Amino acid sequence: MNYRVGIIGCGNISDTYLEITAKFASLEVIAVTDMDTIKRDAQAAKYGVRALELGALLASDVDVIVNLTPPAAHASVTMQALEAGKHVYSEKPLAVSLEDGWAIRESAAQKGLRVGCAPDTFLGAGLQTSRELLEHGAIGQPLNAFASMMSRGPEGWHPNPGFFYQPGAGPLFDMGPYYITALIHLFGGVKSVTASARKSLEARVAGSGAVIPVNTVTHVSANLECESGCIATLLLSFDAQQSTLPRFELYGTTGTLLAPDPNTFGGPVLLRGAESEHWTEQPVTRPYIDNSRGLGLAEMMHAAGQGHPHRASVDLALHVLETMHAILKSAECGERVKLVSSVTQPELLPLSTAF
Repeated sequence: MNYRVGIIGCGNISDTYLEITAKFASLEVIAVTDMDTIKRDAQAAKYGVRALELGALLASDVDVIVNLTPPAAHASVTMQALEAGKHVYSEKPLAVSLEDGWAIRESAAQKGLRVGCAPDTFLGAGLQTSRELLEHGAIGQPLNAFASMMSRGPEGWHPNPGFFYQPGAGPLFDMGPYYITALIHLFGGVKSVTASARKSLEARVAGSGAVIPVNTVTHVSANLECESGCIATLLLSFDAQQSTLPRFELYGTTGTLLAPDPNTFGGPVLLRGAESEHWTEQPVTRPYIDNSRGLGLAEMMHAAGQGHPHRASVDLALHVLETMHAILKSAECGERVKLVSSVTQPELLPLSTAF
């Protein structure tokens, strides 16, 4: 079955989603919209799709909306799309406020509509292979994990970096979803959080010379206690000029697995046993090794057609959102914060499924 896709937001990431028609046979992007009509019309012309006003797009024959607006607009745009009777797939995070996240979940359930949310990199070959290795006992009993994203921030390369330093962004809300989603995929839901965080500078300077006020934390250190008993240490920063820390290590009773960058779909995946002197690269045996952004959307619509749950789900995105808010709350109050939401660990993608 083919599904018609409408895109709201024609910014930096829109090219990736406008190319999904060529990647996934079940999806066809037919229309785009943006408050910036110049960007909208340029993308429509480039990809041969319709350029519509927001109201016209929501009233059109699209089956699913892809929400690529800035984080502060995610909730309102998603709710408008649901009110229009459309399924929605949103860029991360699901919303800025936790209250909006719960409202999206409730609205989708009431209307019988699907909501999915990036990131979908956990469906890629690298993290799927890592999960398969864990399930086959490659490191014995999984115990703990360490994940880090240490960078100097996006202002040196992004054409419009201001929003990265506003509420709903920063390293936690911008990059945290990749790491937290991957941890849930590998170890299950998060039970509680303890954290510290800081806003290290009051302002940043963009490549253009513009001064960016910083209104969110830029360095986060957190411990996540998973329902499985595993403890994951998460370190996210826009304050590191250089770093040699590993992206993602998983520790077990008989070995360590070096999983790939959760912001990518492929490998490498490295394994080292307790008595081994060397890391051994593991065959990446699962599908979608190349950049496959939009995979979560394709899998969601396939699942909708089959009548079963999808993997990059609103429940997963809401649990990730609550985890991030719990990190901020713990950093502010200096105490452990327990989560209210729960999530079922997504199943591995079937090897034979094509979208």
